[in-house]
Amino acid sequence: MSLSDLARLTDSRGFTERDDPFGLFADWFKEAEAAEPNDPNGMALATVDGDGLPNVRMVLLKGFDDKGFVFYTNLESQKGREILATMKAALCFHWKSLRRQVRVRGPVEKVSKEEADSYFASRARDSRIGAWASQQSRPLESRFALETAVAKYAAKYALGPVPRPPYWSGFRIRPLWIEFWHDRPFRLHDRVQFRRATPDGAWSKARLYP
Repeated sequence: MSLSDLARLTDSRGFTERDDPFGLFADWFKEAEAAEPNDPNGMALATVDGDGLPNVRMVLLKGFDDKGFVFYTNLESQKGREILATMKAALCFHWKSLRRQVRVRGPVEKVSKEEADSYFASRARDSRIGAWASQQSRPLESRFALETAVAKYAAKYALGPVPRPPYWSGFRIRPLWIEFWHDRPFRLHDRVQFRRATPDGAWSKARLYP
């Protein structure tokens, strides 16, 4: 093993002495925003259906703090129905350019009406119209049917604000488990895991074998 390889193996970049996973996530997310060319807030969201069969899809993180990670969706979509049935979910961020990954697991809560209204109002007008027009995850007979629905709601809300549909809101994952992964040579990756018993409990921290 060369001296340069040894230096890379022992380098702890990205793993500060933080005992707060949200602080560490904020550091990594800031770096991802600078390094990733597209959607640094993209994350894989995993849920399970009534038979326990997993589903995973990409969604966009729209906010995070020490309470958890927030995203928005049609509550009548497949992911919306599956989350409402279990109120549990998992996330995975992968920032390829940084060779980093963050995994999150925990219970889910709905955001407040005020939070949902505020975020919905911040969206582009066409996206707000689309939220009314799309019966997300349900069969679509033709593209024309979707375009007709868009035209219908664009006419209905031609003047004034576009209100938030009653079936459109957000979820907050309140993690019990967060793992930070950083690529290292020879598959000897860094893994740091934070765990707690309840969403308001104290974190414990441990390094894991790769």
